[in-house]
Amino acid sequence: MDAVDELLTKIETEILNPVIGLLVIIAMAVFIYGLVEFIGGADNEEKRNNGKRHMTWGIVGLFIMFTAFGLMRVADIFGGLSS
Repeated sequence: MDAVDELLTKIETEILNPVIGLLVIIAMAVFIYGLVEFIGGADNEEKRNNGKRHMTWGIVGLFIMFTAFGLMRVADIFGGLSS
């Protein structure tokens, strides 16, 4: 059973954590892009709407990634994978 635990820990640390980190960065970039678009297009209704849409999807992406990270931590704690 130690080999399975070791494999799962390695998958989490080497694959899942970096992927989640990258997706958090992308979601944050989408949010900031939407914010800049919203502020920069203050006089244009279409640009404001696009900015709102980008900010919304950025927040949704951040929420999903932080939820995934939290679920991984809960699985670690209750699955006995963390030290």
